[in-house]
Amino acid sequence: MAKAGERKGASGQGGRAARFQPGEKAKDFKGTILKLFGYLKPYKWQIAVVVLTAILSTVFSIVSPAILGKATDVVVRGITGGRIDYRTLQVILMVLLAMYLAAWAFGTLQAWVMAIISQKVIYTLRDGISKKLDKLPLRYFDRVPYGEVQSRMVNDIETINQTLTASITQMITAVVTLTGIVAMMISISITMTVTALLVIPASMAVIRIVVSKSQKHFKSQQDFLGKVNGHVEEMYSGHDIIKAFNREEISEEIFDEYNDSLCDAAWKSQFLSGLMMPLTMFIGNLAYVLVCFLGGYLALKGRISIGQIQAFIQYVRSFNQPVQQVANITNQLQSTAAAAERVFELLDEEEETDEVNTGKEDEAKTGVKAETNGETAVEAAGEAMDEEKAEMKDEENGEATAYTADKAVTGTPGKIRDLTPDVDGDVSFDRVSFSYIEGEPVIKNFSFEAKAGQRVAIVGPTGAGKTTIVKLLMRYYELDSGSIYVDGQDISTMSRHELRSKFGMVLQDTWLNSNSIRENIRYGRPEATDEEVEAAAHAAHVDHFIRTLPGGYDMQINEEATNISTGQKQLLTIARAILADAPILILDEATSSVDTRTERIIQKAMGTLMEGRTGFIIAHRLSTIKDADHILVLDHGDIVEQGSHRELLAKGGFYAKLYYSQFAS
Repeated sequence: MAKAGERKGASGQGGRAARFQPGEKAKDFKGTILKLFGYLKPYKWQIAVVVLTAILSTVFSIVSPAILGKATDVVVRGITGGRIDYRTLQVILMVLLAMYLAAWAFGTLQAWVMAIISQKVIYTLRDGISKKLDKLPLRYFDRVPYGEVQSRMVNDIETINQTLTASITQMITAVVTLTGIVAMMISISITMTVTALLVIPASMAVIRIVVSKSQKHFKSQQDFLGKVNGHVEEMYSGHDIIKAFNREEISEEIFDEYNDSLCDAAWKSQFLSGLMMPLTMFIGNLAYVLVCFLGGYLALKGRISIGQIQAFIQYVRSFNQPVQQVANITNQLQSTAAAAERVFELLDEEEETDEVNTGKEDEAKTGVKAETNGETAVEAAGEAMDEEKAEMKDEENGEATAYTADKAVTGTPGKIRDLTPDVDGDVSFDRVSFSYIEGEPVIKNFSFEAKAGQRVAIVGPTGAGKTTIVKLLMRYYELDSGSIYVDGQDISTMSRHELRSKFGMVLQDTWLNSNSIRENIRYGRPEATDEEVEAAAHAAHVDHFIRTLPGGYDMQINEEATNISTGQKQLLTIARAILADAPILILDEATSSVDTRTERIIQKAMGTLMEGRTGFIIAHRLSTIKDADHILVLDHGDIVEQGSHRELLAKGGFYAKLYYSQFAS
C-alpha cells in the first residue's frame, strides 16, 4: 500500500511531497512575499484607502491620550486650586468622545475595504489553481498525491487568506501607530522617549532569533499537513480494500507516523512563535518601569505635569502593542511564506504543451459542430430499448434503423434517424513511440490505420500498452516521436477541445459526480434535453433501473457513488457516452462490471450506436470482441498480430493462446 506522499503513478515516480524534507526552509522568503504582494497591485487605489483610513484611525487614537492628559491637568489644578473648571473639562471630554468615535469609524471602514481586497485576491488564487489543474499534464497527477494538491488549494490558500485579511491591516496600523506614538512622546519629553525606545533593539533582536528558529518548523508543518491530508484521502477512498486485506493497523501506523511528525513540527513552531509576545512584553515592562521612575523625578523637578506623565505612560503602553503586533505578524508571515511558496510552486508547474489551434473562433465552430452531431444519434439510440423489434426491422429493410422514445416514458417508438456522423473518423498511427519514464519505452514504433466506421479491438496481456494507445489518441500525453492523424489531420495541430470533442469514452473505472442521475448522464452533452437524456438511458438499458430509484432521474448520487452498484454506475457512464454522440468511440473494458446478460444487451445497444462510427475496444475478455472488424494484438508495446477473430484463431499464434487460455478447464 503506497504511503501518501509516496504514491507512484504511471510514471513510476514517487509523489512530489516525498521531496520535502523535515526542517526544510522556504527557498525564497523575500521573493515569495513580494510575489504574493504583487497580487495586490490591481487594487492599489483600494490599498490607498486602507492606508489613509488606517492613518486617520490611528491619529485619532494617538491624540486621545494627550487630550485625556489635559483633562487630568484640569482636575489636578482644580483640586490644588480649590475649584474644578467643569466647563473646560466637559469640552475636553466631548472632543475626546468625538475622537474615539472617529477612530472607530475609520477603523471599521479600513477593515471593510481590506476584507474586500483580500477575498478578491484569494478568489484569484483559487481560480488560478483551478484553471492550472485543468492545464497540467497527466504526468503531474501521476507523481503528486491528490491529498497534496487538496492541501495546497485548501489549507495553504486559507493561511494566505488569514494573512491578507488581518495581518496587512495590522502591519499598516502598527507602523502608523509606532510613528505617531513616537512623535507624541517626543513632544512631551525627549529624555523619557529615549528611555522608552531602548526596548526596540532588544525586541527586534528577540524577534529575529525566534523567527530564525521557527521558520523551518512552519515549513515542515505545512509539508506534513499535506502528507496527512493525502493519506486520509487515500485511506478513505479505499477503505473497503483496507478492511478486506486487514490493513487497518498498518494504515494507522502510517497515519501515526505522519501525525506525529506534524504534531512535532506544529508544537515547535507554535511554541517558538508563542515566545515572542511574552518576551516582548517583558522587555516592554522594563521600559515601563524606567519611564515611571524617570517621570516621577521630572515631575518633582517641575519639568513635566502629572497629566503629561499619565499621557506618556499610556503611550508607552500603547507603544508595546504595535511592537507585539509586528512580532506576531512576522511570525505569521513565516507560515504564509511557506504556504504561498507551495501555492506558487503549483502555479509554476509546467503545463501541457501549447496548442497550435486554440482560437476561440475555432473552438466555437467545434462546439457548434459537436452540438449538431449531438442531435443525431441520441434519439435514435432509444431503439435499443426493444432489440428484438430492431433486429427484425434490420432483417426486413436490410439497413440500420433506430427508434427514439417519446419522452422515454412510454417507450413509444419515434421516427427513424440516420446514425452517421458528419465527420469521417479515420484514425492512423505513424511510427509512434512513447515512454512514461525516459529510456523505458512503453510504445515502440507503432503504426496502424483504422478506417472510418471500423471496430478495432485492442487486446494483449497486462502492461502491453493497450490503454496507453488510447491516452495518446486523446492527447493526454505528448508523443516521444511519430504522429497520430484523425481524418488526415495531425492531432498535434488541433486544439485539445476540438480533438476530444470527436471522442466518446467509457472507461473501466467509472466516475460520477455528486449530482442527480439526470445531470450525470447529461455530462456527456450539457445542452441535451430531458427527452434525449432519457432516450440515452433507454439505449444503455438503464432506464428501468433508474425509475425504480427514489426520485428516479432526479435522485442524487452521493460523493463516493456508493448508493448505486458498480454495474449500474457503468451503465450510467455508457448512457453518458451515448448521449455525447461522438464520431469515434473508445470502450476501455466498458462492460467489465456488468453481468453476462446485461453485457449482451449493452453490446447490442453499442452495436447500433457504432454504426458508421469508428470504435476502439479494449478488452480482456476476448469473447466480447469476436465481431470486431480488426483486432490488434499488443505485447510490450508492439503489434505482434493483427486481423479478424477467425484469421487470428486460424494462425494459432499469440492471440489464439490468449483466447483458448480463457476457456481452459
